[in-house]
Amino acid sequence: MNELQYPFFTGILYHTGSPALSILLWLLCGLYALLGALCYAELGTTIPKSGGDYIYIYEAFGSLPAFIFLWIALVIVNPTSLAVIALTFAQYCLKPFFPNSEVPDESARLLAAWCILALTFINCYNVRLSTRIQDILALSKIFALGMIVFAAIIYLAQGHLEHVTIEKLTENSNTGPIGIALAFYSGIFSYSGFNYLNFITEEIKEPNKNLPKAIYISLPIVTLVYILVNMGYFCALSTSEILNSDAVAVTFAHRAMGPFAFLVPIFVAFACIGSLNGIIFTCSRMFFAGARNGHLPELMAMINIHNYTPMPSLIFLGSTSLIMLFIKDIYILINYLAFSECAIVTMAVAAHFTHFIQGLLLCVPGETPQ
Repeated sequence: MNELQYPFFTGILYHTGSPALSILLWLLCGLYALLGALCYAELGTTIPKSGGDYIYIYEAFGSLPAFIFLWIALVIVNPTSLAVIALTFAQYCLKPFFPNSEVPDESARLLAAWCILALTFINCYNVRLSTRIQDILALSKIFALGMIVFAAIIYLAQGHLEHVTIEKLTENSNTGPIGIALAFYSGIFSYSGFNYLNFITEEIKEPNKNLPKAIYISLPIVTLVYILVNMGYFCALSTSEILNSDAVAVTFAHRAMGPFAFLVPIFVAFACIGSLNGIIFTCSRMFFAGARNGHLPELMAMINIHNYTPMPSLIFLGSTSLIMLFIKDIYILINYLAFSECAIVTMAVAAHFTHFIQGLLLCVPGETPQ
């Protein structure tokens, strides 16, 4: 989950125009993600195989749609996700060194590339180390979000109410369909991690029990936290300040957190690393599953005999992500990515209904579908 990362937050506000409409979009995107996650929970327990969307599309619609999806994920979706989040990591790391100017583009892309390479190496080297890093960084993300919400409450309690009037929250609202659609794309990306556990179903203990539980608990909490964080930003910053900021969380911290502002870029950078590590770990397993079915080169189905990691898949994913760093406009990346993700989720949900209908047709009298 990626709410801390600035392109998605400012992307929603840029296209909706007002804080109130922006918060409504965050809520709608959360409900959309929850509906999708519920379908994925049932798919994960019905088809307990690693590979996520690819496996579900393969089982429901056959080889050709699964092949097309896999290559879209391989070339567009996952490399773009890594590139966008790595660039966000670089922005937050470098912003303290350029407080009064923009972060140099070349420096940000170089640091983003270094981060992708380092995490790819860690995942190639040791799965246990990767999962330990993920656990630690997940806690840092929760702490960072909680810190922003708490700081916003204190800021309001001190009497700073100039940004929370009805007029300020609703002015410049853009209700046009194009703006809403583009804002929805940015919002969906922030919730895009809801299906990643399905990529590693075979590596989860008791997936029939733990996979649905993880989804049922996490999505409502994440949606609530995202909305609270957005409300916190809007309490301290104007719309123009948010849209003109290279790092919204840092701008907020300087306004509302005083001497503790230095903590925010540190924890946001940790959160970005956690997101990157999670994508690299889970998505490489999907490519591994696709190669086992002959939809990718056989090399991608191989594992390192010493570390038992899908090293060829990891190296390929890291390499394609580095290529995506050459695209200059980050919002183009987000729009391409969000459109592709929406199409993929739609196919996976259609696979869910296909399995349900097939179950009904196979039922004999007196039995109910599982």
